[in-house]
Formats: sequence, C-alpha cells, structure tokens
Amino acid sequence: MAQNDLEARHLDTLDRDLGRFSALENATAYVARPLVAPGVALAFVLLAGLGAMVAFGQTDNTLIVVVAAIFGAYMALNIGANDVANNMGPAVGANALTMGGAIAIAAVFETAGALIAGGDVVSTISRGIIDPQTIGTDGIFVWAMMAALLSSALWVNLATWIGAPVSTTHSIVGGVMGAGIAAAGFGAVNWPTMATIAASWVISPVLGGLIAAAFLWFIKARIIYRDDKIAAARVWVPVLIGIMAGAFAAYLALKGLSRIIDVTFSGALMIGAVLGLVCWIVMIPVIRRQSRGLENRNKSLKVLFGIPLVVSAALLSFAHGANDVANAVGPLAAIVQALGSGGTAEAVAIPLWVMLIGAFGLSFGLFLFGPKLIRMVGSQITKLNPMRAYCVSLSAALTVILASWLGLPVSSTHIAVGAIFGVGFFREWDAARRARAVQGQAPERPRTAPEERRRRKLVRRSHVLTIGAAWVVTVPAAAALSGALFWALRAIGG
Repeated sequence: MAQNDLEARHLDTLDRDLGRFSALENATAYVARPLVAPGVALAFVLLAGLGAMVAFGQTDNTLIVVVAAIFGAYMALNIGANDVANNMGPAVGANALTMGGAIAIAAVFETAGALIAGGDVVSTISRGIIDPQTIGTDGIFVWAMMAALLSSALWVNLATWIGAPVSTTHSIVGGVMGAGIAAAGFGAVNWPTMATIAASWVISPVLGGLIAAAFLWFIKARIIYRDDKIAAARVWVPVLIGIMAGAFAAYLALKGLSRIIDVTFSGALMIGAVLGLVCWIVMIPVIRRQSRGLENRNKSLKVLFGIPLVVSAALLSFAHGANDVANAVGPLAAIVQALGSGGTAEAVAIPLWVMLIGAFGLSFGLFLFGPKLIRMVGSQITKLNPMRAYCVSLSAALTVILASWLGLPVSSTHIAVGAIFGVGFFREWDAARRARAVQGQAPERPRTAPEERRRRKLVRRSHVLTIGAAWVVTVPAAAALSGALFWALRAIGG
C-alpha cells in the first residue's frame, strides 16, 4: 500500500512537471505570433538601457553608455535567436526533449555559463582584436566599439531573418576589425590574434566533427553492434555520463572556484576525475533499472541515451553562455571601461550589470525567436536519434569548453554544425563499409548504381555549400558595415 502511495505521488509530481513544460511551450507559441515577440524584445532592450543608466550613474557620458547597452542587448537577443538553436536542436530533433523543456534548460544553463565563466572571452573581444592605444582618443575607441556592436547585431538579425546560418562570433570579430581599420588603419588590428582566431574557425568544426564521429564509432562498436546490446549499454552508458560529468566539473573548477581559491590546472583535472568517477558509479544502478525489460534492439537504446543526451545539451548551453556572451557585451564592457575611470589602457573590468545584459539577452532571444531554428538544426542537415545527438552535443560541448578556457572566441555554430556533419559523414562511411562487406560475402548480388548511391546520402549536400558560403561572407560583410557605421556615428557624435 505504501509503495502504491509513493508511486502515485511520483506520478503527480511528473504530471505537474510536464504541465509546466506544456505551459512553457504554449507561451513560446504565443510570443511567436507577429508583433508580440518583437514587442517583448523591444521592452527588454529598453529595460537594458534603463538599467545601464542606473548602474553607470549620471555623468556626461551616461547617454553613450545607455545607447551602447541597448546595442549590446540587441546583439544578445540575436545571439539567443541564432546560436542557441545549435545547442538544443540535436536533443529536440532526436525527440529526447520537448521544445518547452529545451528552452527551460537552455535558459538556465546559458545564464549560468555567462555569469560564472564568461570573463576570459569578453576580454579577448574587447581588447585582443584591436589595440586601443593605436586608435587615439578614448572617444574614437568608443565610437569604434559602438559601430562594431551595431553592425554585428544588424548583420546577425538580417541573416536570421533570411534563414542564413551565420556565426555571431564571426560577426562581432569582423565588426571590431572593420571599425578598428576605419578608425586607425590596418595597423590597429592585432593580426597575430586575428590569425589565431581565423585558424580556430577552421580547426573548430573539423575538431568538432572528428570528436563526434569518434564517439559515434565508439557507441556503435561497443554497444550497437554487440550481440547483447542492453548488457553492453549497462556497461558503457554510465561511463559516457561520467566523462561528461568529469569534463563539466573540471571546467567549473577552473572558472568558478578559481575566483574564490587558487585552483591549478592539475587540481581541476583531479576534481573532474573524482566527480566523474562518482557520477559513473551513481549512474550504474540508474541505467540498470532503466534497462529492465527492454528488448535487445537498437530502438531500446534510445531510452538509455535519454539522460546523457539531456545532460550533454545542458553542458553545451553552459559552455555556449560562457563563450558567446562575449559577442554581446565585449565591446560594451570596453565602452564602459573607456568612459569610466579606467580608460583604454587598463585591463578591462566587467561590471555585473554588463554580464547580466548579455546573459538574459541570450535567454530572451532563445525564448522569443529560437524554436524555428531549433527544429531546422535538429532535423534538416541529417537525421538524428538520441545516440547521434548525444555525440553531437558532447563533442560540441567539449570543444567550446576548451576554447572558452583558452580565451579563444571560436564559433559555436561552426562546432555544432561540424559535429552534425561529422556524425552524418561517419554514418555514410560506416554504411558503405558494411555494404561492401555484405557484397563481399555475396558477390552475386548486383552493385548499387551511382545514382542510387547519391540518393542514399545521409547528409544533405546543399547545406554544406550554403553554410560554407555564409561562413565566408560574414567577416567581410560585418567589417564593411562596421566601418561605414563608424564614420556615420563619429559624424553624428562629433
């Protein structure tokens, strides 16, 4: 009897949780109606400007800071609408999360990542791309940062409106570079830093694809292709969850605890290893209970990968918040510093209110404009199930976390899309390999015609060209727009 009462209470709790997610989905559908979402976004942008006025205080430069805060909030909304879809798209496409659940998780972890671990990359955006000392006066530097913010926000807004998968990181880096060139010539740009960033744009999608493909190969070899799939999953799924927990714990120790106590890299790795081991041990009985009564087939494995997929999506949202908050508030932090007491020569101090604008802007942008792009990322490049989506999310999370730890503003769009392509191309290679093995065992079977092989491709080739073209054009387009806006703003401001 007591057991039945306990189960009834668990069911009631589950019903309430599902009801909350259902209400969130209904609210998301409501704000997606014409004019409602733009109206809410406008209110947030104006509120950010009001908050900046209160936080900065009444000085001769308050109006400029308010306008910069409005631009930063506008940029953060666009990042949330565009980039956050890359984090939750795989989980939603694999039916492991509802749209409401994805938005709730992303909002919490994006905000946490931005506030806890966003500082290093903000410093790279605000000071690493152009040298403030080469620009001249603080006033010219401020107009350059304003132009960079507005140009990148306008470009991402345009690209999102027409459905082009551009990188918000490309946009802000191109905007800062273009404004710096317009203000002080090509000598203002830190070209070694730009070369490092440009190299990361090539390395990050390739690395994301390779890591995702490697995880998928491991899952196929150790679980899917085994005679007893359920028994293999009981062994390896807890290990995979432990890997995620360890990576997250090590990164959080480096970023969060380092602001309180001195944590070395080896110490962070030790913390990650211990917590990863604990999580692995804890998950063994959980996965064992989940697997009871499941049939020995691939469809049953989707149930067991639900937990690691949700955890990896949350981890990726945390990493994205840490990395891409810089795109919204890096130039804003530099403006506040230049117009405050520090000037452009001092190290950039990032006020809490500046980080709050970026953090909440990411979440608002996702909630207001993200569902359509989430569906596109989750289903239109290649077909995803929970195992493939887990590989994409974990690969992207590990790559973005590494980049954020190094202070390198890589593109989360590149990494996530590269991971999706890596999974798709690995599936194609693996399917072709298995088909050749079957034909080798039965040589009398007719070979597949080239046209039929092209039709069976598991990755949509049109998306490769579209995404590649969008990546190439973003930096020069944002730079050109930023340069033009710099001259216009300077003429207006005097």
